Amino acid sequence: MAASVWNNALEQDMIAALGETTAGPSLPRLRDIMLESAEGRQILKDRPRVNSDTIDMNKLAQYPEGTFGRAYVTWLERCGVTPDTREPVHYIDDPELAYVMQRYRECHDFYHCICNLPVNVESELALKFFEFVNLGLPVAAISAAFGPLRLTSKKRHRLFSEYVPWAFKCGGSARSLITVYWEQRWEQSVDEMKKEFGIWDPPEARWSRPLNEAKAAAEKRQHAASSSQSS
Repeated sequence: MAASVWNNALEQDMIAALGETTAGPSLPRLRDIMLESAEGRQILKDRPRVNSDTIDMNKLAQYPEGTFGRAYVTWLERCGVTPDTREPVHYIDDPELAYVMQRYRECHDFYHCICNLPVNVESELALKFFEFVNLGLPVAAISAAFGPLRLTSKKRHRLFSEYVPWAFKCGGSARSLITVYWEQRWEQSVDEMKKEFGIWDPPEARWSRPLNEAKAAAEKRQHAASSSQSS
């Protein structure tokens, strides 16, 4: 889950360790799925990382509205998060499988963005159900199983009556998102990507920040980047 959802750094570390120690045969299976597609093979060859050093947020802010790059930086602004919160892998010895796990962690926010979900608890759980169906990682199932205990009865009812059916249907029919080379798709239309991957939006989520404020922040970043380039 996104770091802001969990109570403290220790809890985040425990969840990361649980993800690694319970992965079992799911990581070799995901690696094999990646090897079956040209895009997945390129990811394994390049081993790109997702953080503020590897992604130029100011450049993404200059992409046109509707592109994935612009949508991602707007999503970060709206949720108040950065790509620098993912714990490194510690307990997986095989370097390639360790990278598959790292890739899953670092692309989690891309899944949020493409599925149009914020980082509150119910949306995180909806995405965990989606991830379990789409990727088959046990840690997603564990989070989905125990995470609802954090919710009020009203939110828990909405999770299981609205979000879980979406997660199972959409996650089960969509392309395996571990095979997507997100960093090569910044200029692509979000709508085209959703159509290509077989993804549709879940029921409307509860956002803590209005979209127009996030777009304004992204535009401010865009203007600042343009000014620095011209000076």
